[in-house]
Amino acid sequence: MTSQVSSPAEQADGTDETVVGAQRKPVGAKDVRRLDRVIIRFAGDSGDGMQLTGDRFTSETASFGNDLSTLPNFPAEIRAPAGTLPGVSSFQLHFADHDILTPGDAPNVLVAMNPAALKANVGDLPRGAEIIVNTDEFTRRAMQKVGYDTSPLEDGSLDGYHLHPVPLTTLTVEALKEFDLSRKEAERSKNMFALGLLSWMYHRPTEGTEKFLRSKFAKKPEIAAANIAAYRAGWNFGETTEDFAVSYEVAPAATAFPPGTYRNISGNLALAYGLIAASRQTDLPLFLGSYPITPASDILHELSRHKNFGVRTFQAEDEIAGIGAALGAAFGGSLAVTTTSGPGVALKSETIGLAVSLELPLLVVDIQRGGPSTGLPTKTEQADLLQAMYGRNGEAPVPVVAPRTPADCFEAALEAARIAVTYRTPVFLLSDGYLANGSEPWRIPERDELPDLAVRFAQGPNHTLDDGTEVFWPYQRDPHTLARPWAVPGTPGLEHRIGGIEKQDGTGNISYDPANHDFMVRTRQAKVDGIEVPDLDVDDPDGARTLVLGWGSTYGPITAAVRRIRKEGGLVAQAHLRHLNPFPANLGDILGRYDKVVVPEMNLGQLATLIRAKYLVDAQSYNQVNGMPFKAEQLATVLKEAIDG
Repeated sequence: MTSQVSSPAEQADGTDETVVGAQRKPVGAKDVRRLDRVIIRFAGDSGDGMQLTGDRFTSETASFGNDLSTLPNFPAEIRAPAGTLPGVSSFQLHFADHDILTPGDAPNVLVAMNPAALKANVGDLPRGAEIIVNTDEFTRRAMQKVGYDTSPLEDGSLDGYHLHPVPLTTLTVEALKEFDLSRKEAERSKNMFALGLLSWMYHRPTEGTEKFLRSKFAKKPEIAAANIAAYRAGWNFGETTEDFAVSYEVAPAATAFPPGTYRNISGNLALAYGLIAASRQTDLPLFLGSYPITPASDILHELSRHKNFGVRTFQAEDEIAGIGAALGAAFGGSLAVTTTSGPGVALKSETIGLAVSLELPLLVVDIQRGGPSTGLPTKTEQADLLQAMYGRNGEAPVPVVAPRTPADCFEAALEAARIAVTYRTPVFLLSDGYLANGSEPWRIPERDELPDLAVRFAQGPNHTLDDGTEVFWPYQRDPHTLARPWAVPGTPGLEHRIGGIEKQDGTGNISYDPANHDFMVRTRQAKVDGIEVPDLDVDDPDGARTLVLGWGSTYGPITAAVRRIRKEGGLVAQAHLRHLNPFPANLGDILGRYDKVVVPEMNLGQLATLIRAKYLVDAQSYNQVNGMPFKAEQLATVLKEAIDG
């Protein structure tokens, strides 16, 4: 019996409804219903393993061939207060049989491991959503801790949902009674029981998770066996219990992807791989000077695993030492990188200015988070744009590049490296926590698809004096790029002075001459202004009068909202910036075509400020700074008002 599934072209990403086609019932089995997409959220205490559970479900979903997008959300504390609303950790996964762009606005399924997880998340659920709760945790004390006077499982407040009360802890302990584990140790496997149950509900593969558990606990085979047993028990519970009368199928997204080899990848992992690829394409050793900071630390962790590719990682004692070492590596001829988040950028600002003055290639990777100061370490924001543009003393222009999806972090790293080595300048790469921790399928590129980033070091004299003597001038510029030569220390005849005091044009000698300083300042600015970046593409199939302009991680929600508007007959154009300094050459012309320009940002209007100042366009800001990404529905509402207003 066939199932009717809406085609990808008929879907609008981010809608609240899940399309259910015809259902089939194999002989002797439960009903199986075909869905085109599902949004699941796992939620519990930060010690309940919700991130691991979500990661494993995501990995199996990726191997099955669905398109997917994830949203991990967790407290900043290593062990947040158990049973409290601030201590809730969640992982949301949106997977589908067609192209999707966001983790989804509202979960179809909530797995709540305790009362705090239920209360923190139930407000996001649409009516009719399924709720799976661990009834063992709904004790009077636990409920009172989060403000429940009566049990929400019994007082009728959840009547609008499909509630599945499951004693997850009890069932897990019972399943593991043959193992030599204490009750507390056995209870820790309840997340694997929940994962097994959800894997049964949505026909996820199981082999990968079992292999993962054997590997993760290779030194503790008893723990590995217990987790596998709990996982299988959850699967069997779904198969045998009468409470779950239906399981669901979401077919692979066969038409959503071009041919190729794919893997699930997070933004930080894609960025690390992009840096390694840039190192290979430039034929330069990769050096990372870094100090651990959320949410950038994963890049340091990943790159430290790849010494076989000539990668050297240095975990410094502080942010200043990290970038100082990186700048020294750049002077020595390495592809130099420093990674941080907003507070670390503040500490690195003087050395970034030094890199501007020395005109050396350096990648400054800023994984933005909520601020100011320590702010919200595990939440996302786009509020470092003006800091990247202007957060240094003096006139110190720096190119700025921003990826738009987790997988796009790979390409953005290559682009940042291209600009840095071609124009001999530090480059900001602005990702954020949403991209860093989120994941999606990524097509692994072939080697011949990667850009040629070959670097030519200075080899000898490049200037002839009036008396005919050939000398090396460290600030003799390429007439096309205005880049100065990159001279590796130790090369005979290329000795030259470096430092933070202003240089004389050409010779690089210390200079206090006012005219020379004016010339050098304007030349450094002209070098950045002259960087060749691709023209901005505009998606405008219908001749719209309203343009929505975004940058960075707002791409997914904006595109989902645009799809929704167009599906309803609205006319709206979309453009998304990767290059924020310099802007694409055609941006001014594009802005002039439209009556209205709407700029959604996870800040208080930083790109809109730049657009208004440079192009004298009355750009309308729509801003959010709550630590979470935009929802497609809220952006669609804003765009409708802009179109109709």
